[in-house]
Amino acid sequence: MSDAVNCEYCVNYSYDDDYECYTCEVNLDEDEMVKFITGNFNQCPYFKMGDEYRIVRKQM
Repeated sequence: MSDAVNCEYCVNYSYDDDYECYTCEVNLDEDEMVKFITGNFNQCPYFKMGDEYRIVRKQM
């Protein structure tokens, strides 16, 4: 099993209207930012699976 992380599923990965692209909302240090930009950010300690349907389940 791969330990790679797909940022698209992370709660901290959101669209930034100012930059007109998706960005990580976590305040990454310089080394982490280089890994993020180059796509080599495996085993991210900040990864948290996003759950778009959490609110809907509470309403049921």
